[in-house]
Amino acid sequence: MTHHCPPGDDWTDALWLAVHLPRLPLEAWRATLPEALRRAEPPRPLVLMAGHHVSHVDATAAACGIRVGMRRATAMALAADLLPGAADAVRDAAALQTLVHAALAFTPAVTLEGDATVLLEVGSCLRLFGGLAALVQRLREAIAAAAPLGHRLQLAAAPTPLGAALLARWSPAGRGDLLHGAHVAQRPALARLLDRAPLALLAGGCEHREALQGMGLHTLGDLRALPRAGLARRFGEGLLDELDRALGCRADPRRWCEPPEHFDTRLELFALAESTERVLPAAAVLLARLVAWARARHGRIGAFTLVMRHEPRHGAVDRSMPASELRVELAEPALDPAHLQLLLRERLARVQLVAPTLELRLHCSQLVIGPPPDGELFPTRQGEQQGLLRLLERLRARLGDEGVQRLVPLADHRPEHAGCVVPALGGPSAAGGPALRARRAVRVAMGGAEGRAGGSGVGRSAAAVSSASASADAVSPLPLPLPLPLPLHRPAWLLPEPLPLAVQGALPLLDGRQVQLVSGPERIEAGWWDGGLAARDYFIGQADDGSLLWLWRGRLPTAPGEAQWFLQGRFA
Repeated sequence: MTHHCPPGDDWTDALWLAVHLPRLPLEAWRATLPEALRRAEPPRPLVLMAGHHVSHVDATAAACGIRVGMRRATAMALAADLLPGAADAVRDAAALQTLVHAALAFTPAVTLEGDATVLLEVGSCLRLFGGLAALVQRLREAIAAAAPLGHRLQLAAAPTPLGAALLARWSPAGRGDLLHGAHVAQRPALARLLDRAPLALLAGGCEHREALQGMGLHTLGDLRALPRAGLARRFGEGLLDELDRALGCRADPRRWCEPPEHFDTRLELFALAESTERVLPAAAVLLARLVAWARARHGRIGAFTLVMRHEPRHGAVDRSMPASELRVELAEPALDPAHLQLLLRERLARVQLVAPTLELRLHCSQLVIGPPPDGELFPTRQGEQQGLLRLLERLRARLGDEGVQRLVPLADHRPEHAGCVVPALGGPSAAGGPALRARRAVRVAMGGAEGRAGGSGVGRSAAAVSSASASADAVSPLPLPLPLPLPLHRPAWLLPEPLPLAVQGALPLLDGRQVQLVSGPERIEAGWWDGGLAARDYFIGQADDGSLLWLWRGRLPTAPGEAQWFLQGRFA
C-alpha cells in the first residue's frame, strides 16, 4: 500500500535551495592552522578528536586507513605526521553562520537544517538573478569570498525545504547539471527521487535503523509502501511526520535567520603566533566573515577592532597578559576584504607583540547602512575605486592617526586664524567650527579686552576700533605702489608667526635691504569679538632677489620702538 499526500493540498511555486557542508568541522578547524601547515606538500592527514576517539577524517587521513571511531593512539600509529585537532561545536557554528550571512545577501528567507545545511527559499527571487543557474553561480562566489579557505559544497533544489536538505545530504549522482546536484521542481518528481534514498537520511530512520533493517526496509520508498497506521504504532508519528514534511504533505514552518546587530567572533589559533605576520592569515579569515556579515545587513564597514589574546606568563604570580587591541577606521566605508586586509597589515606592521598570540577576536559595531556612494544597486569591487581616500587610509594605518594631517579653512579674515590643521581623515567638526570658536571665545572679556594675536599688534576692544580708525592716517605716508600685473591675492606659504621688520624711511627692510612695494594696500580689520584685534594694511612687496613677499603694516598706534611692519608669508 503506497502512502500518498492528503488530498486538497495546494501546489505552490516555492523552490528551496539547500547548501550542505559535509566537511564543515574539518574546514572550520583548518582555518586555525598556520599557513605553512595548510600549504604543506604533500598534505598532512587531518583528523578531529572527540575525547580519545576520531570524529572526523579528511581524505589524506582516510587514505592512511584512519576511520571515524578509531582511538587516538591507533590513528597516530597509522600516520606519524597526523595533525589532530579537538572538535568544537562553537567553532563550527561560527563558520556555518558565515555561510548564512553570505546567503542573506540574496534572500531574507534563509534557515538552517541541522548543523551543516543552509536553506534558501529562492523561488520568489529567481527572476532578479536571471534564473537558478546564475543565482547558484553568484552564491558560490559569495561563499568563496566569505570563506577564503574554501568549503566543499553539496547543493540541491526542491519544492520543500526538508526535501532539498535531504537531497543535498544524499547528493545523488548524475542529476541536475545546473547545480551539480539534485534538482527537482515539482513534488511528484521529488517523491520518486526520494524513494531511492536510504532511510538513514531521516533522523527517525537513524534512531530505528536496526529495527527497520530487520524488517527489510532500506529506502524511503520501502517505508512509504507500508501501511501508515502500522508504522505509526510501531515507530511513532515522528518518523512519518518527518517524511511528510520532506514530501510536502505536511506544513513545515521555519524560523528565519537574522544577522546580529553587532559583529563579534573569535578564532582560537592551532599554534602560537609569535609575530604579526603569523597573525595575518587567521585575521584574513575573520575579515572575510566580517564582510559577509556587512553584506547580509546591506551595509558597509566604517571601522573594526582586532583583539589579540596572548599566552600567559610563566613563573609569575599574575600569569594573565593584557590583550592587544587594534582599531582600524576607514575614511570611506567599504566592503573589499583585500582593502581591509591591507589596512590591517599596515597597522600590524607597527605593533610589537608583547607575547605570542593564542586567540583573535574581531569586533565591529560601526556599520553604515545604505547603498554605496557610487549609486550601484549591487556593489562590486570595481565600484570601490582606489582613490585618494584609500591612499590616506594606508598612510594613516602606517604612520598613525596624527601622522597624516590636512588644512581646513575657517571663516576668519585674520590669516593666522583663517585655517587650522586637523587629522587627514577626521570629520568636518574637527576643523574647528563652533567648538573651536567657543574655545577662542573664552579669552574674550566683555567691555574691552586687550591681548596679542600672533604678533599682530596690540589688541583692542570693539569700542577702540573707531578711535584706532580715526588715527589710521597717523602712520608714515607711503609711495604709491605700482599695480602688479599678476592676479596674486594670498601666498602659498605663511610664516608660523609674523616676522617683525626694520624700517628705513617709510619702507620695510629685509636682510638690511629695502623692499619695493608692488601692490596694495588690502585693509583687514577683524578680531574685535575675541580680543585678538587685527587692524592691518597688507601689501605685496618684491625683494632685491625678485621674490614676492606678503607684508602688512599695523594701523594702530604703537609704543616707541615697536615694529610697524611684519612679514606674513612668501609667494611661490
